[in-house]
Amino acid sequence: MQSRPILILVLAGGLISLLAIGARAAFGLFLEPVSSEFGWGREVFALALAIQNIVWGLSQPFASAIADKYGSGRTLLVSGLVYASGLFLMSQTGSATELHLTAGLMIGMGLSGTGFGVVIGSVGRAVPEEKRSMALGIVGAAGSLGQFLMVPLGQAFIGNYGWSMALILLGVCVLLMIPAAAFVTGKASDSATAGAASLSAAIREAAGNGSYWLLFFGFFVCGFHVTFVAVHLPAYIVDMNVAPEYGAIALSVVGLFNVVGSLASGYLGGKYSKKYLLSTLYFLRAALFVAFILIPISPVTILVFAGVLGLLWLSTVPLTSGLVAVMFGPKYMTTLFGFVFFGHQIGAFLGAYIGGLAFDLYGSYDIVWWMSVALGIISGLLHWPIRENMPVQRAQAAGG
Repeated sequence: MQSRPILILVLAGGLISLLAIGARAAFGLFLEPVSSEFGWGREVFALALAIQNIVWGLSQPFASAIADKYGSGRTLLVSGLVYASGLFLMSQTGSATELHLTAGLMIGMGLSGTGFGVVIGSVGRAVPEEKRSMALGIVGAAGSLGQFLMVPLGQAFIGNYGWSMALILLGVCVLLMIPAAAFVTGKASDSATAGAASLSAAIREAAGNGSYWLLFFGFFVCGFHVTFVAVHLPAYIVDMNVAPEYGAIALSVVGLFNVVGSLASGYLGGKYSKKYLLSTLYFLRAALFVAFILIPISPVTILVFAGVLGLLWLSTVPLTSGLVAVMFGPKYMTTLFGFVFFGHQIGAFLGAYIGGLAFDLYGSYDIVWWMSVALGIISGLLHWPIRENMPVQRAQAAGG
C-alpha cells in the first residue's frame, strides 16, 4: 500500500465517494414522481430509503471487516456492482415490495462497501498521521462534490427522460467506480500503523470504551439530520409553494458548500480538538434549524439555509473517523468506523421514515424539524466529554 502513490489513492477514493454519495443524494428527487405515479403516500418511498439506510448501517461493519481482512479493492468492486444493479432494478419497480427490495435492500448493501467506510479506512492506513485529517477531509469533500454535481444531473434526467430512465442513467454513472476500485487497495495486515493486535481485540477494546459509545450516539444524530433533509427537503419546498426546481438546487448547494466544509473540518481537525469541533457543528446545526423554522420560506431563505447547512453537512465525517483513528489507531479503523457508522444509519432510518410518517399523519414536517433541533443540542453535549487519546501502551509502541 505504501508503495502506491498516496495522491492516486486519495483521488481514486474521492471518485468512488463522489459517485456513491452523489447518486444517493439524488434519491429525494424521486419521492414525488414515484409516489404520484403509483398513488402512494410519502411513507412508502420514505420507508424504502429508511430500509436502505438501516441495511447500509447493518452491512457496514461486515463490509468493513471484509475489507480489513481481504482488501478494500475487492470489497469496492463487488459492492459497486450490487449498487448499480439495485439502481437498474429500481427503475423497473412496480410495487412497494419491489421498491423496498431494490432501493432499500440492494442499494443499502451496495452503499456499505462503496460509501465512506471502506475508502476512509484505506486512506487512513496509508496516510501519515500529520496529513491524515486533511486526506479524510478531501474524501469527504469529494462526496459533497458528488452531491453538487449529481443532484442537478438527476433532476435533468427526470425532467427529460422520466424517473425510470433517470435511475438507469444514474446506474451507468455508478459503474464508473469499478475501475477506480483497482487503486483503492490494501488490508489491515499490510499496515504497520498503530492499532490492536487483532480485529477481535480492536472490537473488544472499542466496545468497552465509553467515549466510543458517545461517538456512536452522536453520529446517530448526524444520520437523522442529513437523511431527513436529503429525502424530504425537496417535497417540503413544494409544500411551501416554492417552485420544485429549488429542491434540487438546494441539495446541490448543500453539496457545493460542503466541499468547503469538509476541507475546512479536515484542516481544523489536524490542528484543534476534534471533539470540540464536532460539538460546535451540532450546536450550529440546531441554531440553523430554528432559524429555518421561524423565518418565512422563500427562494432566498432556502438558498441561504442550504449554503450554511452545507458547511455543516458531512464535515462530521473526517472529524468522526479521525477520532476513531486517534482513539484506537488507524490499523482497524475501517471496521471500528463501520460500527460507529451503524449508529449514523440508525438515525438515518428514523430521519427518513419519521419524516414520511409525520407528514402522512399531520400533513406537516414541523414536528420533525423541532426534533432535529433537540437532537442537535443533545449531540453537541454528547461529544463534549469524549476522551481524545489512544491507550498509553499502544501510543508508546507506535512511537517506538
